[in-house]
Amino acid sequence: MISFFYITAKNNPEAQKLMKSLLKKKLVACINIYKNIDSYFLWKNKIAKSKEVVLMGKTTKKNHNKIIKVVRKLHSYEVPCVIFSTVSSGNKDFLKWIKNSIK
Repeated sequence: MISFFYITAKNNPEAQKLMKSLLKKKLVACINIYKNIDSYFLWKNKIAKSKEVVLMGKTTKKNHNKIIKVVRKLHSYEVPCVIFSTVSSGNKDFLKWIKNSIK
């Protein structure tokens, strides 16, 4: 099953490190990086704000736990954001490419 992921990182160097590791391990087929995102969130009962980098991309459900493990190992946050959403449909050729690109 194909899925879409959303991961936040502290800065571009951290995002690049995550991207390279996930692609080299063939846990993901593609990653898009969005820089300088304003993030607002509740942390320790206070409203916090920071600039973040967002990684979004495509993978398969079987790799979710492996991706979380890699992110936890390389990430600077105490609780890194790693979430997944199932892809229910799309360009069949593209979805096939994702499956063929991943371990």
